[in-house]
Amino acid sequence: MSFQIWLGFMLACWAISISPGVGAIASMSSGLNYGFRHGYWNALGLQLALVLQIMIVAAGVGVLFATTVWAFLLVKWFGVIYLLYLAYKQWTAPIQDIEIKQETIYKSRRSLMFNGFVVNMSNPKAIVFLLAVLPQFLDLNRPQWPQYMIMAVTMISIDLIVMAGYTGLAAKVLRLLRSPKQQKYLNRSFAIMFAVAALLLSSIHQSV
Repeated sequence: MSFQIWLGFMLACWAISISPGVGAIASMSSGLNYGFRHGYWNALGLQLALVLQIMIVAAGVGVLFATTVWAFLLVKWFGVIYLLYLAYKQWTAPIQDIEIKQETIYKSRRSLMFNGFVVNMSNPKAIVFLLAVLPQFLDLNRPQWPQYMIMAVTMISIDLIVMAGYTGLAAKVLRLLRSPKQQKYLNRSFAIMFAVAALLLSSIHQSV
C-alpha cells in the first residue's frame, strides 16, 4: 500500500468518524450518562463491530477484486459517488438541535459494549462505506491480508480517538452543535473532507 493510497484512506476514515452519526450520538449519550471511563466501553463495542465488518469484506469481496478488473472499477466509482453523496448530504444537512435523553439506569460494561456493537453493525453508512470503499485501496500485487490489517488498525485507531472526544467532551460538543452557526461550519467542513477523499479515490489506479 503506497503512502498516497493510505493518505486517501486515512482522510476518508477521519471524515466518516468525525461526521455526526449514530455512533457519535451513542458515544455522547454514554459519556453524559456514565462518564468517560465507564461510558467509553460503548466505543469499544463500536470497534468490535468494525473489526467484524472488515473481516467480512476481507474474506469475501477482496477475492473478487483480486481476480476481476471490472469489479474494481465498478465499485471504485460507486465509492467515489457515495463519498460525493455524503459530501452533498453533509453540506445541505438541516440545522437542528440534538437532544439526548438522560438515563438514570446503570448499565454494565458488557451492556455498553453490546450497545455499541449493535449500533455499528446496524449502521448503513458504516456498512456501505466499507463495502464500497475498503477493497479498492488494496495493492493487488501484494498480499491482501496485511493490507487489511493496516487499514483495520488505521480505522480503529482513528475511530477510538474520535469517539473518545465525543465521549469525554459530550457536554461541550452538544453545546457546539446547538449553535446554528457552528453546526453549519461543522457540516460544511465534513462535506469538504468527503469531497477531497472522493477526489483522491478517483485518482487511484490498480493493475492486476
